[in-house]
Order: sequence, then C-alpha cells, then structure tokens
Amino acid sequence: MLVVVTIIALFAALVAPRMLRRSDAARVTAARAQINSFMTALGAYKLDTGTFPTTEEGLQALRIKPAEANQWQGPYLPQDIPVDPWGRPYLYKYPGEHGDEPDLISLGADGQPGGEGINGDVVSWKSQ
Repeated sequence: MLVVVTIIALFAALVAPRMLRRSDAARVTAARAQINSFMTALGAYKLDTGTFPTTEEGLQALRIKPAEANQWQGPYLPQDIPVDPWGRPYLYKYPGEHGDEPDLISLGADGQPGGEGINGDVVSWKSQ
C-alpha cells in the first residue's frame, strides 16, 4: 500500500506542474482571443458610428447604445461583456496610447501592470 501511495505521489509531482503550465497558457490564449473578438466588434461599431466608444462608455457601448451614438446598429456582441480568464474586467481606453485604435488590456494572473510569463499583460496592440 505504501508503494502505491508513493508511486501516485511521484506521478502527481511530475505531471501536475506540466498540467498547470498548460492551463496558464490556455488562459493567455483565451485572453488573446477575447481581445481579438472585442477589436472586431469595435471595428464594426466604428463603421456604424464613425468613432470608437470613449473610455467612459467602455466596452458596454458594444451592448448598450450610448446616448451620443446616433448611428449605433448594435448590439455588436451576442452576450454580455466577459471578464478576462482570471476573473477581472478588461481595461479599455480610447483614445489609446498605442496608435489610432483603443487600448484593451488584461493584466494577467497577478492583476498588476507589467510582469512576465503568466503574470504578463495581454494587450491589443501586440500579437504574442
């Protein structure tokens, strides 16, 4: 019985870290996919209204018509605005600091700006 428990413990010690790394990579991939989806919806919003939603209007403008958006033809997303894979809202800023499009950011696993690996930010202006 002790040998079986030892084998299971060794197996868990070797396999668990690999599985967790794949889970972390899947979250980063999911955040990237959601940001790309938002950017597509924001492009459709801009085609209809002539501009992107302001920082104050945020991503909710893709679901609920802002008062100033006369040509709004939404909703531009089929469901409510999702949170990032770590359970936090995406950060939205327009005008952005990285070109003519809005800045969209997921702060990664640690929820803090910057970082590397799983704690690194997933951003709209870089394809990773």
